[in-house]
This record gives sequence, structure tokens and C-alpha cells, in this order.
Amino acid sequence: MSSGSKGVKKVEVRLKWDPSPLGQPPHHLDIVATTYSADAPYGRPVYVVHYDSRSPDGTINMSRHSQTGQGFGYVEAMTLELDRLAPSFARVVMGVVIHQNSGPKTFGDISDTGVLVVEGYTELLKDDFGQIAGSTAGTVAEFRRDDSGTWEFHDMIRGFDSDAVTFAQEMGAAPQP
Repeated sequence: MSSGSKGVKKVEVRLKWDPSPLGQPPHHLDIVATTYSADAPYGRPVYVVHYDSRSPDGTINMSRHSQTGQGFGYVEAMTLELDRLAPSFARVVMGVVIHQNSGPKTFGDISDTGVLVVEGYTELLKDDFGQIAGSTAGTVAEFRRDDSGTWEFHDMIRGFDSDAVTFAQEMGAAPQP
């Protein structure tokens, strides 16, 4: 799915989930962005952006972060200024990972999970992770630069059974048949 001929310029990825039940360790989910060069669009990420980092050029930033899910609505958000990314980048892949600090958890174990990708007031993607309920991490969207330099949005719901470090290294790999 593409957002149109003008291309995608600035988007926000938002994440929500319910806090864990009283007396239980907190559920901690994170938005993750990985960038890929035009020379190796399915290779190793050039850099990874998550709650504890930002892109070196300031084009990808975490604007809200939660370690518990407490709050109203979407409690975590990452902004991507794709129109400012250097021409050497061909792809940006967005994902969500569940920290496994207090034992194994999947999206199906956490209530009211959801991700929303918007450009201004336009909703590009809204998903509840239902199709990857048995996964500990998942990709949600991919932004690809076309031959004219225009960024296109593609939804990319794929589940992974990975920890945060492994997921960041494998989330942008080409899908296996």
C-alpha cells in the first residue's frame, strides 16, 4: 500500500498496551526503527533507533516512551522525518518488541495492544497484533525509497520469536518463502 504519488514525508508510529495486573511485573514494549542503505537494502541495519537512542542526523526520534503501558491511549511514539533522510538510505523498517525481563511474553499475553502509523491526520496503519499473537516481536511497517527518491509506505506485519537485540538485527531481512 502506498500513500500516494507525493510520497510519505513525516510519520509518527504510536504504540499502546494495558499495564500488567496489580502485583505482576510490568509489561515493557518498545518501538524499534532500523535503517538500510541503498547498497544493501536487506543487509545489516546502518543504525537502530529505540527508546534509548535517536538517529545520528536527528531524523528519527522517540518522542514518548513508556516502560509500563500506563497512561491514556497510545503511550509511546516515534517520529520519522523521511524527507530529511540522506539519499544513501533506501529502507526504514518499523517494529515492536516485548522485553522478556520477567519471563516469556507474547503479544497475545498482553491486553489491548495496538500500533498506529499516521502521517499528519492520515491513518496509514492500525493493527492490534492479533495475527502475530504468538510472537515476542514483530515488524509493522516498511518505508521504501523508489527510483525517483520518493518514500512509499507498505504495511509489513510479520511475527518474530526474538529478544530485543536479535530482533533489531533480523527485522529487515528479506522474508523467507
